[in-house]
Amino acid sequence: MTADIYGVLLAPHVSEKATRLAEKHRQFVFRVRKDATKASVKAAVEKFFKVEVADVRVTVLKGKAKGGKNPGRRSDVKKAYVALKPGFDIQFGTGQ
Repeated sequence: MTADIYGVLLAPHVSEKATRLAEKHRQFVFRVRKDATKASVKAAVEKFFKVEVADVRVTVLKGKAKGGKNPGRRSDVKKAYVALKPGFDIQFGTGQ
C-alpha cells in the first residue's frame, strides 16, 4: 500500500474556486490518478502533509471534444476534494 500512495496525488488543482474552498472550508483540491480511490487519496494526503482527513469526494471531469482541422479529444481528469479535520491546514508555496 505504501508504494501505491506515492503516485496517487498528481498535483494540487489551483483555481479561484479551489482557493475559496481552502480559505473558507479547509477543503483542498488535488488532481489524482484515474484509478485512485477515496481511501488511497485519504492515505496519501495524511502521509504527505501529516494532517487528518475528515472527508474525501472524488469527481471526474470528462475531456472536451475538439473539432476543426485536427479533431480529437482531451483526456479525462479526476479530482479529489479533501476536507480536513479542525485544527489542521495545508500550506502550499510557503518555501523560502
